[in-house]
Amino acid sequence: MATLLWIIAAILVIAGIVTLVRGQVLWGIVLIVLGLLVGPGGVSLFA
Repeated sequence: MATLLWIIAAILVIAGIVTLVRGQVLWGIVLIVLGLLVGPGGVSLFA
């Protein structure tokens, strides 16, 4: 389960960075924060 959370978190953070580069700052920040919340190293939403 922890591996799956890491993968989801990494995808969210990468998507957030790509969104920031494309100029959509608010969505980029939201995706990065969600990625940090989902990741097992952060505050996991599933624990």
